[in-house]
Amino acid sequence: MKQRLSLQQKLLQKLSPQQIQVIKLLEIPTLQLEQRIKKEIEENPVLELENEDNYGEEEQEPRELRSDEDKDDEEFSVEDYMPDDEIPGYKLSVNNYSPDDKHVEIPFSVGDTFHEFLQEQVDMAYLEQQQKMLAEYIIGNIDEDGYLRRDLSAISDDLAFNQSIDIPESLLLDVLKVIQSMGPPGVGARNLQECLLLQLERKNGEQVPAAIAIVRDSFEEFTRKHYDKIARRLGIDDNGLKSAIDLILKLNPKPGSSYSNPHNKSNQHIVPDFILENVDGELQLSLNQKNMPELRINDSYREMLKTLANSKDGQNKKSREAIIFVKQKIDSAKWFIDAIRQRQLTLLTTMSAIIDLQKAYFVDGDETKLKPMILKDISERTSLDISTISRVSNSKYIQTHFGVFPLKYFFSEAMQKDTGEEVSTREIKKILQECIDSEDKRHPLTDEKLTEILKEKSYNIARRTVAKYREQLEIPVARLRKEL
Repeated sequence: MKQRLSLQQKLLQKLSPQQIQVIKLLEIPTLQLEQRIKKEIEENPVLELENEDNYGEEEQEPRELRSDEDKDDEEFSVEDYMPDDEIPGYKLSVNNYSPDDKHVEIPFSVGDTFHEFLQEQVDMAYLEQQQKMLAEYIIGNIDEDGYLRRDLSAISDDLAFNQSIDIPESLLLDVLKVIQSMGPPGVGARNLQECLLLQLERKNGEQVPAAIAIVRDSFEEFTRKHYDKIARRLGIDDNGLKSAIDLILKLNPKPGSSYSNPHNKSNQHIVPDFILENVDGELQLSLNQKNMPELRINDSYREMLKTLANSKDGQNKKSREAIIFVKQKIDSAKWFIDAIRQRQLTLLTTMSAIIDLQKAYFVDGDETKLKPMILKDISERTSLDISTISRVSNSKYIQTHFGVFPLKYFFSEAMQKDTGEEVSTREIKKILQECIDSEDKRHPLTDEKLTEILKEKSYNIARRTVAKYREQLEIPVARLRKEL
């Protein structure tokens, strides 16, 4: 086969590193942006804070965010170059305590985890050495909800393959029963039915036997709310059935969650990216710039670059390498600052278009005033690409005078009424929610009935559409909403 050379001309579209940087900055919310700026300052010595002194007044400025000159002032002093015998003794010790005080470090307790809590109970139980080892292994397979999701046969196989110990399932079951007798009640259960039974067995009262019978013998009917079948099977009246079911509904389906240690909680904080204020009926939009440092390029590096370029030995290899290094850092700092500014401009442009389109809603927060709006509508108003609008609306929040909302909340599809008027699907969902909230729980509204109600209000939609909206609202079917 002969090799041939050919000349082809192609037109390719590629993103520059600067464009990629803008896209990545556009996707992240305000809380992560602050961390991203701090990271960039650490990696690029050319970047520094615009108002470094003022930024440190509100929040203690991290050591890594200070400029190199400040670090030099702190890390080096005249005393560093003095011999030890010339330093006065009073400078080598700190005496801020009275003779009666003792400097004692106070330990900080982070609390025990759920599994450590179970392990402490195993340590205090009267178990043999092998049983304690098996208990620790079983506890390691219990999830955060308190359930043992793995079969005992699988645990037995793991012990045989990994530790060469042949343990019968009967012995594992005996150890599991010991764990199930510990707290919180229901821990170590292998399914929801067993979890509820373990909790009921520790309770006292007249309704306990009926509740145990319901969970043990009619659990499937209980989950489907077939109360008539349960009453006939157990031979109990409506009052007894209601009391037993009320007791079951008060049980904890996730016993592991009942062990909550405040030191181990991980709360998710939402920091709004936009702040919308209603000042005398006029809407004022601004970006959340709290604790957001302003950036600039350090002038000393500019002077350094000029000095290296104008020096006589500027053509040396080392000097050229230094010039290239400093220039790259300065260019990188310029690109980053421009990317931050472009991000702010894009966010404000997009959010302003959303507010203009949904102005009636943002005035008083009435959800029924939300107009149908999709990404294409904002893209046409801002002349930005739909992908850019999607990145802005993803993981961003706005703080209004009636609450904090994600930007995705304001987007919805359109539905046409019998009168020809287009309304937002969110308006239909709100009507569905109101109908279900005000329904008679003994006779909840079916999807067919909800469809009829909407048609009476000029919303001509199919039953399957009603079912779809109900599922999006995380509302179960009528049979599962029924109460005694």
